[in-house]
Amino acid sequence: MAKYNSIAVIYGSDSSEWEVSCRSGEFVASRIDDTVYSVFEIFARFGKWQLVAYRKKDSMRVIFPEEARPEINKNDFSVNVYGEKIQFDYAYIMQHGFPGENGLVQGYLEMLGIPFSSCSSFVSAVVFDKYSCKTYLKDSHLVKMAEDAFVRQGDDVEAFSREAVEKLGLPVFVKPTSGGSSFGITKVKTSSELPEAVNYAFSETPTVIVEKAVNGREFTCAAYSDGNSVEALPVIEIVSENEYFDYDAKYNGHSDEICPARISAEVTELIQDTTKRIYGRLGCKGVVRIDYILSEEGLYFIEVNTIPGMTSASLVPKMVRAAGLDITAFLSTIIENS
Repeated sequence: MAKYNSIAVIYGSDSSEWEVSCRSGEFVASRIDDTVYSVFEIFARFGKWQLVAYRKKDSMRVIFPEEARPEINKNDFSVNVYGEKIQFDYAYIMQHGFPGENGLVQGYLEMLGIPFSSCSSFVSAVVFDKYSCKTYLKDSHLVKMAEDAFVRQGDDVEAFSREAVEKLGLPVFVKPTSGGSSFGITKVKTSSELPEAVNYAFSETPTVIVEKAVNGREFTCAAYSDGNSVEALPVIEIVSENEYFDYDAKYNGHSDEICPARISAEVTELIQDTTKRIYGRLGCKGVVRIDYILSEEGLYFIEVNTIPGMTSASLVPKMVRAAGLDITAFLSTIIENS
């Protein structure tokens, strides 16, 4: 017997990732088991939440024209459809970036007492900020961390850049502390390029992290709770045609995503076990993907994705297929155990 009846899939966002979020949300909505749940698709951007489409149990998908989309009542998280009030009793959050990945939507749902698919508002907020997440994990000794430097908009960028090069050397990666899909990220090889790269990252967020570049192979792995234990999905190796796994490599086919990764059983176990341990250490919920660099010195942490991409070509669905799992059954597992 399912716990929930009306599943609201929330997609779109206020960030640069909003279009990717829509593709992820539409894919998830299309794969949720409609023999068990009624599925309602909510497009949410800049405070305007509207019902885009819905699919009641064992029924066809109904799509609203843009000018006639019903508004979501945020007072109680409901919608009126042709005179019928629909009360959502579960939210599957597919908003990449803010406000769905930084804890704001989670906080709203927590105040209303509505269960949802992702990490709590606190965990989401900590993990969404790359610098905060690294600081939270550093003392755990679960994984190696690249040396870094932190700067806030308004600081002296020229002075910071000189100090960062002296501390970290070159090359370095310059990243907005929050966000995803590689927006605002630059690999810097000369000291003269660093101030411009920092200012470019400020176009995404008011805080920036500069990390020492680690040479090695890039891997990613996802973990989730099946209700009894935390399970890890197969490891993927990412081989980018570009200098690193940037937006072009991610979304325009300029990378090979090898799943399962061609690595030894020992390395596979190391990555999967580390992923499960970080998942537990942070107190994650739902499905979470963690990215790494494996160098000669060991396994280095890159970042945690609390709402990973879920298009048909995304990494987590590839892992699910490689594990021999059915995506619809997998989504039911997430819904019933988060």
